[in-house]
Amino acid sequence: MNEVRVNGLRGVELAVFDLKKSSDFYRSVWGLEEAAAEGDAAYLRGTGREHHILALHQRPRAGLAAMNFSARDKRVVDALHAKVAGLGVKVLSKPAALSGVAGGGYGFSMETPEGQVLTVSADVEQHADTVIDSSRPLKLSHIVLNVADLDRQNRFFRDALGFRLSDATERMDFIRCSSDHHSVALARGHGAGLNHMAYEVPNFDGLMRGAGRMTHGGFNIEWGVGRHGPGNNIFTYFIEPNGFVTEYTTEVEQIDEATHMPGDGAYWARKMPFPDRWGMATMSKALREAMAGDTVKANNLRCEDIISKKLAS
Repeated sequence: MNEVRVNGLRGVELAVFDLKKSSDFYRSVWGLEEAAAEGDAAYLRGTGREHHILALHQRPRAGLAAMNFSARDKRVVDALHAKVAGLGVKVLSKPAALSGVAGGGYGFSMETPEGQVLTVSADVEQHADTVIDSSRPLKLSHIVLNVADLDRQNRFFRDALGFRLSDATERMDFIRCSSDHHSVALARGHGAGLNHMAYEVPNFDGLMRGAGRMTHGGFNIEWGVGRHGPGNNIFTYFIEPNGFVTEYTTEVEQIDEATHMPGDGAYWARKMPFPDRWGMATMSKALREAMAGDTVKANNLRCEDIISKKLAS
């Protein structure tokens, strides 16, 4: 890959209704740990060295606030800024020290063609310690975006930021900026929005124990346990308190740049007609609504399902 590119996914930033409630959920149930808290924001880390993989911001409406990516060093950050500016990308800030951001570093922000905020940074503070707990997320694995114009969004990520296509189905493009099969996937939709975010745990046993912690915390598995086609990753999906779809995933395919050949929609339709290789996992109606961006309806459906199961027991 050209060295003037992003080389990893750092994390995601979410606007949430209730900062305390959301922070409590992500710490006590989802398995993250507070790295910093500043005013109306909380920054949460995984078990790896990244300063934080999730930032929560108190806002009147829930939604995707930003996606954060890494670059190798300051020189690459500067080169990427010049590159995207030359391509006519809407740049929100020039490269500078990120003194007002937890973890610091050096970087800048821009908008995708459909208006999502994206930051690129280098020299962000890293934790000296790591934690051995396979049931807790190690890192943010990938973000899936709903897009109105898939081809335009695809070109932005590939031309401006150096992503490469790993695979494409009839509905989604899977693109990578590291050895992981995808750090971003683009799903055809009626408009821009967050489809879901996936957190990587170290192994299958950890995924199952994390899923058990979620169910004991009152959150049903809305899809899974299954194994995807593109990416080959094992998955379980949930709907968190703000209505966002959040996934535990593991065994993500690692790409060999020298040999990998992307599969297209026709290839994947022949190879695997279902989004679960094992053919057992069924997606809930609430999850479909949440993935489409209707968080209120999704949460109502989730609550109705929980109540009906309690009444039946």
